[in-house]
Amino acid sequence: MIYNSDSAAKVAESLLQIKAIKLNNAEPFTWASGLKSPIYCDNRIALSFPKIRTYIRQQIVEAIEDKFGEVDVIAGVATAGIPQAALVAAAMGLPLVYVRSSEKKHGMTNKIEGVINPGQSVVVIEDLVSTGKSSLKAVDALRGAGASVKGMVAIFTYGLLKAAENFEKANCQLVTLSDYENLVKIATEGNYISNSDLLPLMDWRKDPQAWSDARK
Repeated sequence: MIYNSDSAAKVAESLLQIKAIKLNNAEPFTWASGLKSPIYCDNRIALSFPKIRTYIRQQIVEAIEDKFGEVDVIAGVATAGIPQAALVAAAMGLPLVYVRSSEKKHGMTNKIEGVINPGQSVVVIEDLVSTGKSSLKAVDALRGAGASVKGMVAIFTYGLLKAAENFEKANCQLVTLSDYENLVKIATEGNYISNSDLLPLMDWRKDPQAWSDARK
């Protein structure tokens, strides 16, 4: 679910302007999963631009208040979700925790860092959602600690069908500031990409795995 169509366009344009989102059909990027893609998104770059960083933070705050109401704790997904969650928690005056991708191998062997108590309501903050598998591991960890997860807010999603299926299966509402459709629209209108690049981008979106396999 996109929080706001106007802000979705503004976030997409901002990310394109600072080159947090890169598009390249000729030389596809390789994700950590091994999947090849014509798009690579690194929203952490926005942290270096105060006006954009502040706008994103405020949009996340408004999305939480509008879609989830009162919440006890803000949780960030390691690693890219942590700084965004910290900014949001500070703005809302709420406690902050973050969730590791796996338990520490030493010390207290925590997966969740910070204090969270059973029954507390939580909204999870994520930088980016692709298939949603890694993001939802954080949701599982929080639920395992007894927290009530109201949902997740992310800056950007590729809008993959697999992600929608995973979030539905996990019974977790996902709200995002922007998505792939807005990105492609703004990228085309703003001449960040040519019209000849548009078809490959849409082909990838229809079947990322097949697109990737054809380029290996």
